[in-house]
Amino acid sequence: MNHKKIKPAVRTNHITYAVRDIVVLANEVAKSGKEMLYLNIGDPNLFDFKPPDHLVKATYEAMLKNFNGYAPSSGIKEAIGAIEREAERKGISNVHDIFVTTGASEAIDICLTALVNDGENVLTPTPGYPLYTAIASKLSLMENPYYLNEENSWLPDIDDIKSKINSKTKAIILINPNNPTGSLYTIENLKTIIDLALENDLVIFADEIYDKLLFDGKKHVSIASLNKDVSCITFGGLSKNYMVPGFRIGWGIVSGRKEILSDYIEAINKILRARLSANHPEQYGIKISLEGDQSHLVEANKKLTSRRDMTFQMLNAIPGISCVKPEGAFYAFPRLHMEQPDSHFVSELIKETGVVVVPGGGFGQVPGTQHFRVVFLPNEMILEKAYKSIGNFLQKYLKKYSEKVIVS
Repeated sequence: MNHKKIKPAVRTNHITYAVRDIVVLANEVAKSGKEMLYLNIGDPNLFDFKPPDHLVKATYEAMLKNFNGYAPSSGIKEAIGAIEREAERKGISNVHDIFVTTGASEAIDICLTALVNDGENVLTPTPGYPLYTAIASKLSLMENPYYLNEENSWLPDIDDIKSKINSKTKAIILINPNNPTGSLYTIENLKTIIDLALENDLVIFADEIYDKLLFDGKKHVSIASLNKDVSCITFGGLSKNYMVPGFRIGWGIVSGRKEILSDYIEAINKILRARLSANHPEQYGIKISLEGDQSHLVEANKKLTSRRDMTFQMLNAIPGISCVKPEGAFYAFPRLHMEQPDSHFVSELIKETGVVVVPGGGFGQVPGTQHFRVVFLPNEMILEKAYKSIGNFLQKYLKKYSEKVIVS
């Protein structure tokens, strides 16, 4: 009996996730026995970072107390209260809802699902985290990327944003500090975006998951803190600041004018109730994380600053590469000054050297430019070895392919 091949949904056709997709090639190369240097995934726990002991202890004790069933849909009261106080410390007022989710990723997915209809669009930073474009594909949203300006420290290009807003635009996404560039946005830039959001009735999605991983004495400013009337959802979580990405604990903070947001808040909560709850015992780590000893951040930022400096110096010393200095998170997004596609460069780099980075095309970029993303979580010895390999390989690569046209 012949059976028809099961066809997947069309909405999955354009879903890609460059950070993980590149691992398929890396795994094949690793089978050959080549030494691999992984600069591709932003997981602090794979390197010399770990969560504060009191966070792990609080979660463990919650499990022993058998808080292992369902939690309330929006999260436990202790966690909600701690996140609310965190919002106050960040200067966010007019808060009307807070909810705990399975990582900030779920919060973003739920909030986009509750807001945007087929054929509508959301302004998405380019370069930006590929989660957003994956969700957009799933929801059949029209792509509406806006560019970050590499010549201006990777700040959002305000003129480009203005030109992209249309009658179908529902929201604007900001990632601050940014993944993949490590840029930190200025107050002036944020205020201009607020003005655009208010003028065009847009919701601001403020992804601030890296807000405590900062360098050079920089201070993070939450966009929601600059205007109590703008409709904003501020996303945060334990994953990066508190080194527990595997806990999958994130949250959203809804602020702005209640009369404008009330129906949208109810739509978000419909979805929250339908999916039951986020991880329960891990929620008992939220209060102690946000309000307990923060010394692990001092140590983490010290290590990351040293590795950021090495990354910035060594990459800029390579002929054919330029790199804007990251100010937060643990990523850099160096530019390749060449015609060949960055996807081809990265695949050849992995095969030849075992250094695993992610092609810039996976994050979006200005057409005609080539980049790659590095994660500078590994120690200085690994980074030095990786960057020397990249430099040596690039010179051979350019010589080999300088007159060849490569189709990516």
